Amino acid sequence: MNINIGKQQQREAIVFSPELQTDDPLAAFWLFQATVRLRRELCWRLAERAGRSYASGSLSSVEWDRLQDSLDKKRVWEDKLRFFQEDPTARFLSDQLDRIPSQDGEGAPRGSFTWLVRELSLDDTSMFALALALLPVFDNAAGGVVAACQNDPARVYPTLSLVQKLWDFPREVLALADPGHPLIRLGLLAPPVYGSVDRFSLTPDWESPLAVPVPISRQLLGCDSQSFARETDFSSAPPVICSRGVEVSWISLLQSRSDSLWLLPIFGKKGCDHFSWADELSRATGRPVFRGGAESAACDLRHLRSLVTVCWLKNVDLYLPPEAISFFSRETAGPSFADLLMSIQTVPITVFLGIDEENPLHQVPSHLLLPAVHLPASTFSERVELWKSYLPELTGREWERIIDECSRRFRFEKLTIASIAMGLTMFQGEIDRRDLFGACRRFQDVRIGDLGQKVVPRFSGERLILPSRHQQQYREVVNAMRSLADVHYGWGTGDAWNESGLSVLFSGAPGTGKTMAAEMLALELDLPMYRIDLSQVVNKYIGETEKNLKRLFDAADDADIILFFDEADALFGRRSEVRDSHDRYANLEISYLLERMERFKGLAILATNRKKDLDEAFLRRLRYIIDFPMPETEERLRIWRQATPEGVEVSGVDFDFLARQFQLSGGNIRSIVFNACLQCAALFPDPPKGRKGTLKMEQVLVSVKREYEKLNRSFDPQFFGPYKKLINEMEKGDARNPH
Repeated sequence: MNINIGKQQQREAIVFSPELQTDDPLAAFWLFQATVRLRRELCWRLAERAGRSYASGSLSSVEWDRLQDSLDKKRVWEDKLRFFQEDPTARFLSDQLDRIPSQDGEGAPRGSFTWLVRELSLDDTSMFALALALLPVFDNAAGGVVAACQNDPARVYPTLSLVQKLWDFPREVLALADPGHPLIRLGLLAPPVYGSVDRFSLTPDWESPLAVPVPISRQLLGCDSQSFARETDFSSAPPVICSRGVEVSWISLLQSRSDSLWLLPIFGKKGCDHFSWADELSRATGRPVFRGGAESAACDLRHLRSLVTVCWLKNVDLYLPPEAISFFSRETAGPSFADLLMSIQTVPITVFLGIDEENPLHQVPSHLLLPAVHLPASTFSERVELWKSYLPELTGREWERIIDECSRRFRFEKLTIASIAMGLTMFQGEIDRRDLFGACRRFQDVRIGDLGQKVVPRFSGERLILPSRHQQQYREVVNAMRSLADVHYGWGTGDAWNESGLSVLFSGAPGTGKTMAAEMLALELDLPMYRIDLSQVVNKYIGETEKNLKRLFDAADDADIILFFDEADALFGRRSEVRDSHDRYANLEISYLLERMERFKGLAILATNRKKDLDEAFLRRLRYIIDFPMPETEERLRIWRQATPEGVEVSGVDFDFLARQFQLSGGNIRSIVFNACLQCAALFPDPPKGRKGTLKMEQVLVSVKREYEKLNRSFDPQFFGPYKKLINEMEKGDARNPH
């Protein structure tokens, strides 16, 4: 048949609302056909209803109408045909149905109703069903008429049952219930979106509501030329030669497109510009790519199904961002992502999947997947250029050093850097180093969960008190961390050492300052610090410890942080002789840990008081080993004075005596001072105005004795010198209140 109509008919009302028109003549013809048939059916329903009485009972009028419709079809069929011939209105409407398209549809634009009919070789039954499903979406007035014809005010969308009732050849409608029918197979006819996935099925049955999704309707009826372009981002630039090492093999695959859906995963770190790679690959094949944005994740699987169909109509490929893939990969009560893909697997487009997670594609059928593209992480020089391009106002030698350090510390990808730079440009006033690094820290996402806890350093303004040789080693660690950018990228050691950071061991007895030194490094280097909970990392089940370690180091890979392993000998112990499978897997855990430590780009600090129990292979891989000895008299004196709060009256405390007489670690001394302050505050609750309080020698000595008892260390009262009488009285239980 001819598939177009003249301009005279196109100017006539084609649907219930006279102001609605379509530029596609064939669509106008079949919308007119659907409208007229609905009007004629409504005339019959009204005439029939006028002479019908309802039976009493539990059935509602709607249910009774449906029941009578089913039981009386044969009896009233001849009455209905006679009504169409004898009733003036019905006869007029029947005459309208005799019109036929009068012109050929050559040259119809791709994606239009006419193009679709020619492309799929649709018959009249299919065209009528498609137009009837389009009608309620196109014309808001059609829903009520459809509902009336189906005897249910809630059923505003047509069904296959209604199509069969309205069409002159009801047996031909049966083909539309076949999932292989092109209108169903390509997602052109689908149940409408109700908001509940439980109402969503992939193929219709006789009573399933039918609708053409809104994006598809706009495309078929020529209504999306402006609004759709504003909502989306179709690339119209000519094909370009792929760059940055995009392999020819993928281009060859895409150019040898089959008649099925293809999925091309593009794996990359969070913040990668996945779309640029998808666009580059798609351009190389001569096809533009549609960029699905946040709206793809905000909607559901039905929206994605219609989006794929629209892309096929427009002859473009589709890109879905990582947030959309994460959304669609969640477990839901309704149809899964795999169900959807299976329902549209015959739509011949390529869907590029941007992925920043390890493996969210477990639901995807393997026969739809192309070999994945794995994007390389951004290099140091690329990050430097990105910062300079996004923040061109930051110039000068000092800013070059700051940007170099920022690019080494924060291994962000393009989109993350762009977001940070955009936020910084909104600041009022000049940007300084603190602004830049602070903004980067806010974007840093360290997800180690229950494997560790973030540490807030407590020792601001204090100094680490160590012998001079050990103090020098500590300064070397600070200098090394500050020089990594220059040495790795300026001197060229980054390639040889895999841009690795530093691994440092702090060994020494409890209380000698290992944790304090780690926290002071965090303050001095301006690095966040995380204390690793080894009870959560080490797992008795085979393979679980490696999984926890991988999760830990992967989470710390994007930006420099300090990982602090206290009591590290529990994790980094010696490899044992293999006697059984448990020994073998324990050794594998240590080997894996050594390998990840070598590739870690931040600062790993291990603390132990059992250095001899650490694996020798691990010790060889450490950059620095700092022993924390028990402090000598001079160090103890400095620790006593530093541990005492500022502003507290200490004239009565003999620090020289305390440092000389008692060989305690720094941790013990700090504990003694704190306990003594608590007791003095209780004994002297009202200090002189302007003072925090007074620390008494007697309370300090009492706290020293309590600390010795806590440590199970014996002591000789002679050590207390002139205060031994006080200690003897305490031993006898006759200690008097110093008041």
